[in-house]
Amino acid sequence: MGWMPRDFMFGPGRGPMVRRGDVRTAILALLTEEPMHGYQIIGQLGERSGGMWRPSAGSVYPTLQQLEDEGLVKRQEQEGRNVYSLTEEGKKAADGVAQGPAPWDMPGSTEAVNLYGLFRPLGAAVAQVSQVGSPETIAQAREILIEARRALYRLLAEDEQSNPGSPTE
Repeated sequence: MGWMPRDFMFGPGRGPMVRRGDVRTAILALLTEEPMHGYQIIGQLGERSGGMWRPSAGSVYPTLQQLEDEGLVKRQEQEGRNVYSLTEEGKKAADGVAQGPAPWDMPGSTEAVNLYGLFRPLGAAVAQVSQVGSPETIAQAREILIEARRALYRLLAEDEQSNPGSPTE
């Protein structure tokens, strides 16, 4: 296969930016179901958000430590891993979390997953053109991609004009 940026073929390593408090909320919500270790929490959030949100270990583990410091979770070692569960105080805090939508249910997430799903086949088509296309075909493909990028940014600009103050990240 010809040269291809990693993120173009496999997608970026991170999902959309999520408010910092949502990691905390999500951890409390998940731990109401069962005790988990940090990587289970990361995996569950990725799965439940349809792959749109997979917080890093650098955001999950400090949040778990903070929740432990606050007395909301307790840590126990099981099979060489730190497994976290809610304390009685944590269960009370989690009850308040259960009132709203789940933190992994982001507005528009289904549509975003469907849109992002088109990216991989596009990457495959670009890879194939780069491998077997003539120089003229590759130049045309480049122009198509440049115009598509510009069109997407125009779309975002129009959306921001019609919805001032809406995040575009």
